[in-house]
Amino acid sequence: MPTVTSEVKHPKVVSQAEWIAARKEFLTKEKEFTRLRDELSRQRRELPWEKIEKHCEFEGPDGKATLADLFGKRSQLIVYHFMLGPGWKEGCPSCSYLSDHFDGMAVHLANRDVTLAVVSHAPYAEIDAFKKRMGWRFHWYSSFGSDFNYDYQVSLRPEDRGKNQVYYNYELTEFPSDERPGLSVFSKDPNGDIFHTYSTYARGLDILVGAYNFLDLAPKGRDEAGLKHTMAWVRHHDKYGDNYFVDPNRPYVQPEVVQTKNTASSCCSGEHHD
Repeated sequence: MPTVTSEVKHPKVVSQAEWIAARKEFLTKEKEFTRLRDELSRQRRELPWEKIEKHCEFEGPDGKATLADLFGKRSQLIVYHFMLGPGWKEGCPSCSYLSDHFDGMAVHLANRDVTLAVVSHAPYAEIDAFKKRMGWRFHWYSSFGSDFNYDYQVSLRPEDRGKNQVYYNYELTEFPSDERPGLSVFSKDPNGDIFHTYSTYARGLDILVGAYNFLDLAPKGRDEAGLKHTMAWVRHHDKYGDNYFVDPNRPYVQPEVVQTKNTASSCCSGEHHD
């Protein structure tokens, strides 16, 4: 069974009448937060767009694909930047935790004119092998040989290797991996022009994790306060078991690299090399 990292602590036990009074008072705050979130979402939709001028090619289950192809028949595209680098033994556990939510929602998004796609820096064969292991069905593409991941701050540029800080979440910061998580949103108009409308990183991805939202309702919450790496408790869904143990001092560790790939990029400059 999982290692218990904390005990449930309750402030006090009261009568039903007192419980309802406290709950109603807190409900007022929850409603304020909901209205504020609605307003923030409205302002997000009013952010300026940038037109995509670069031509990038990806590789998916049906071979080569352009960014326009990733939209399918829809005018809106959401791309999750999954941390799976060239030669990695497996994908990032935290990205896997988040991606466990995708298959159930994809059909609902599709019927609201949104295509959900996942993109990683690893070659497609490595992506496909991990996808099959995890039993996922969502659309997943490789940006290997492309500037796409570099342009959206989610892969370490070759020239930045060895530096103490990298550009991520719109500032220079330390990051313990060659790959980084993120989400980017695109829109395609009737003329076929594509626009980048939004990107978010780090805690901006928090709202996407449905399991976290459930944990926030539970007495212990996320129970991560004593962990050196916030998501140190997370495992790939096929790795939980009787030997599950949480080491609170464990830092983030990038998945093992089992092979080395040539990561030279070129296709976004207008030419693609296999």
